[in-house]
Amino acid sequence: MADMDTEARPVLVPGGNKTRPVKPVPSKPISKPSNQQMLKSKDPIDPITKNPSSPISNPRSIPKKKEVSLRRNLSLDGSCSSEASSDSFCSRPSSGSTSKSRRAYAVTQPKKEVGKKADIGKEEKEMVSATSQEFVEVKRRCSWVTANAEPCYVAFHDEEWGVPLHDDRKLFEILVLSGALAELTWSVILSKRHIFREVFMDFDPVSVSKLNEKKLVAPGSPARSLLSESKLRSVIENSKQILKIIDEFGSFNRYIWGFVNHKPIVSRFRYPRQVPIKTSKAETISKDMVRRGLRCVGPTVVYTFMQVAGLTNDHLVSCFCFEKCVNMASTCSDTNKEEKSAEQGKRIIVEELMRGVDVISV
Repeated sequence: MADMDTEARPVLVPGGNKTRPVKPVPSKPISKPSNQQMLKSKDPIDPITKNPSSPISNPRSIPKKKEVSLRRNLSLDGSCSSEASSDSFCSRPSSGSTSKSRRAYAVTQPKKEVGKKADIGKEEKEMVSATSQEFVEVKRRCSWVTANAEPCYVAFHDEEWGVPLHDDRKLFEILVLSGALAELTWSVILSKRHIFREVFMDFDPVSVSKLNEKKLVAPGSPARSLLSESKLRSVIENSKQILKIIDEFGSFNRYIWGFVNHKPIVSRFRYPRQVPIKTSKAETISKDMVRRGLRCVGPTVVYTFMQVAGLTNDHLVSCFCFEKCVNMASTCSDTNKEEKSAEQGKRIIVEELMRGVDVISV
């Protein structure tokens, strides 16, 4: 019965491991037996561990290097030193060192996170300041120029629409494009502008008046992809009538700007709903053009022509182009005054010469 009791004991009881050798831990090196024996012989034996066959070893048998590291990292209780085995006793310093390193990492980690958060905050502030500067630098345009507008349309608004024109070819071009607006949109017209200029010879009235209507209107011609047949015929007819106006007034520029006294009309509109489709001035110009033989020049077409050619400044007051067009109009008026004064001086000189000739003849 005694043998049965010893076999039935649990393995982890201290007395149950007397006849079984201790299995070495593969992960840790086995210390030399000579050194252990020398240390056991020198150190006093604890009365609890008098039995030489007991696996419990004295904690003083640990090497001095490990003992020094144990004292630095963790202090063990006396009860643990007397009851724990050599393997468990040796494994505790490593656990203590790892726990200590984890504590240190846990303490230092929030500092790094705080630093990262501070860096992120700085980056966000820089981004906000950059976006605010970009927002300040954004140009305010007329409300009908939306954010989804095509670049050619935006450039047309910023660089041409409302800028005073005084060149006969450019004025003729704008008149043709304003008439084409009855069949096409500005985006389509501007995207095909190079085709317009090729077909109509860069809008030279002399060259356009010499074009063959049959070839221009023939199916499959580049011109037919732009406008209808009636519109194409009206362009050729208008070029002939503009040549007559040039012969009468010296230039198409003098004729058209004479209706506004050679000075743009400044509307100062605040809202898009205030911009009209036509005005009484446009009706006056339209009637005079029709009387002279021009076609497809109704009041709506003429007012569109006035807006683009700068005869009227219909940019909204909040638009950045408003002041620009006003300044350009003032410079143009100054040049016109100089031209008028030069012409008056020439007339005076001619009149005086004629008088001198009359006196000599008498």
